[in-house]
Amino acid sequence: MITIGTLIAIQAIAVCGLNVIVGYAGQISLGHAAFFGIGAYTAALFATKAGLSFWASLPIVIAISALIGLLLGLPSIRVREDFLAITTIGINFIVEAIFRYVPFFGGALGIGGIPKIAFYGVRLKGISFFILCLVFLFLVIGLCYWLKKSWASLACYAIREEEQAASTLGISPVKFKLLAFVIGTAIAGIGGSLYAHYMQFISAGDFSFPISVGFLSMLVLGGMGTLWGPVLGTLILGILPEIFRPLVDYRILLYTILLLIMIRFQPGGLLGEGSAMRRIFEPLLRVKR
Repeated sequence: MITIGTLIAIQAIAVCGLNVIVGYAGQISLGHAAFFGIGAYTAALFATKAGLSFWASLPIVIAISALIGLLLGLPSIRVREDFLAITTIGINFIVEAIFRYVPFFGGALGIGGIPKIAFYGVRLKGISFFILCLVFLFLVIGLCYWLKKSWASLACYAIREEEQAASTLGISPVKFKLLAFVIGTAIAGIGGSLYAHYMQFISAGDFSFPISVGFLSMLVLGGMGTLWGPVLGTLILGILPEIFRPLVDYRILLYTILLLIMIRFQPGGLLGEGSAMRRIFEPLLRVKR
């Protein structure tokens, strides 16, 4: 249970980053696992080849993830909707191929021997590592809350709803789309770094396109653009495979069916605008007030 909880917390961090890109700025991304992998590989390389600890390499991991997100976000802002989805899929396959075929990144054998995270000389494992992941998750949620209340999020929402109208009001779509990519990929890098140090071995297959589909499914299920939707969606889709283990080979098929059902009947997700859960609980909250 601790292992499942730890992985759910790490995935929730990555999905929160995806929420900034998709939920706040309205930029469809089907390649988020690539940025998750960039954070993981960067942390792994610094730990195994440079001997840096998790804490020493974390600022560098965040900076590199954000920088690559900026560079890869530049071609993405020139396209929209279906073409944007195809572009981000291509980014995922390119990054995965680099990890798989370039010897510097371990090639097909991946990178092993990644040390556990140490805190004041104590190696974190089990419940202590789980608590560390929860701390980072709540820090990321705090960042998303601050971003949601800031003027930048208002600009992103305007671009998401109607880009041309936003641009006529003086809001730069390029500036705020890139800002969303930078913040979202930086958050994914944090999750990837925790993942690498937790698993102690990573390979290109850990960050393939199906992982990106899983991240997007978690976000759509919980509610795009909401604060707690990414956490709820990750929690549900993180637990279900453990309950229905005989169906694990059909995970992508089930995720696809789930996406279609949510888009058709609950496009806002479980916690989004107009969702059944909000209709049930909002009157109760108003009564309590």
